[in-house]
Amino acid sequence: MVAANSTAITVAYGDGIGPEIMRAALQVMQAAGARLDIEEIEIGEQVYKRGFTSGIEPKAWDSLRRTKVFFKAPITTPQGGGYKSLNVTIRKTLGLYANVRPCVSYAPFVETHHPKMDLVIVRENEEDLYAGIEHRQSDEVFQCLKLISRPGCEKIVRYAFEYARANKRRKVSCFTKDNIMKMTDGLFHKVFDEIGAEYPDIEKDHWIIDIGMARVATHPERFDVIVTPNLYGDILSDVTAELAGSVGLAGSANIGDHVAMFEAIHGTAPDIAGKNLANPSGLLLAGVMMLAHIGQPEVATNIHNAWLRTIEDGIHTRDLYNAELTRHLVGTDAFTEAVIARLGQLPNTFKPVAYVEAATQKVKASVVAREPAKRELVGVDVFLDHENRDPQALGEGLRQVSDGGSLALNMITNRGVKVYPNGFPETFCTDHWRCRFMAAEPGERVKHSQVLALLARLIDAGYEVIKTEYLFKFDGEPGYSLGQGQ
Repeated sequence: MVAANSTAITVAYGDGIGPEIMRAALQVMQAAGARLDIEEIEIGEQVYKRGFTSGIEPKAWDSLRRTKVFFKAPITTPQGGGYKSLNVTIRKTLGLYANVRPCVSYAPFVETHHPKMDLVIVRENEEDLYAGIEHRQSDEVFQCLKLISRPGCEKIVRYAFEYARANKRRKVSCFTKDNIMKMTDGLFHKVFDEIGAEYPDIEKDHWIIDIGMARVATHPERFDVIVTPNLYGDILSDVTAELAGSVGLAGSANIGDHVAMFEAIHGTAPDIAGKNLANPSGLLLAGVMMLAHIGQPEVATNIHNAWLRTIEDGIHTRDLYNAELTRHLVGTDAFTEAVIARLGQLPNTFKPVAYVEAATQKVKASVVAREPAKRELVGVDVFLDHENRDPQALGEGLRQVSDGGSLALNMITNRGVKVYPNGFPETFCTDHWRCRFMAAEPGERVKHSQVLALLARLIDAGYEVIKTEYLFKFDGEPGYSLGQGQ
């Protein structure tokens, strides 16, 4: 019977080891007194095989929109065949913009070089290269669009600072690559500085992603909360989980304004599926985050402390086996029973945890309304599929086509490097060319009709136009990058 004050959640048992670790996690929660009204849905491999390329059926969406809380085991996405990642689909469809991954070391019971590590990765979850917008533009060149929006940056950055404040964290660090991607990552960094100024009680700093990740790998104890765009966050959170001792121990939360999803970060491990060998800890700790989120912090505290006590009592699954510290090598079922037996107990070596209502995952992030910038068309980048690898010949040909028109050839790049005019013969070129045309007369306003007339002349001259990008200024600032070497 479901208690009157229960919270409805949607549960998916997943693939591989998913069903057995989900059963284990729910068993512990129920023994701890979690008040849950469970709706089960099927997702993953079998759904893909029934012809749903997203891995989820329409009726499952109804459950997610009704309960607004999703507890999900790992799933298998078939390789090839146009199948889309279900995780990405769910995150983007339901607006789960914040991926929160705590990475904590459990030394000495879980082997790690960083016994003082305790940090949280807050990863933007909807944008960046994970927009999944890809095209093959020529025989040799493929493209993936990196999309970064101001509202997306504002939401994730504000969430990171609100999370830090609610959970009594001391510092927020921003990781980007804005020394190279000055507009996309540059926007993320700019928003971080703007919003960070509103939180004088929290220390803040910015790192270029490569050296920042290297420093995390050597001195993770120097970081507290790290906020970063999608791709960097995906890589960084797996690295930090492994640095802490094991990816298998890490849970994560995916938070949106309306729905939240909780899952382990590891995969389906089909090689050990059904063998009573899997460690349910990652999913169980994700469930602890879920319980805090839905307003049951006392149950979350009880489970987390019982789990810590189990680990320090030397009751380990095979992935945590240590000849000196493991007292009982157990399987999934026995580990689950050990955690249940320790409910109500506190750890002796580890510091006990305490979830409270004020520090749950229910952190709200807002977007500030602002006046849109004034946009002015100043030119166009025309991308060509052109097999002749001589940029000088291409430039001269394009100049002849554009002579006398309102738009003049400004430069040509190949893979971002300026190759005309005054290119270097050593630069390797493919069949993919970006040809920039600007107003023939400085300061002259460019019209869309002029761009269309230019394209018509190029096509009539036999050039293969494969893409265009209009060049705008926003409040007088160029909304486009220079060519490398320009």
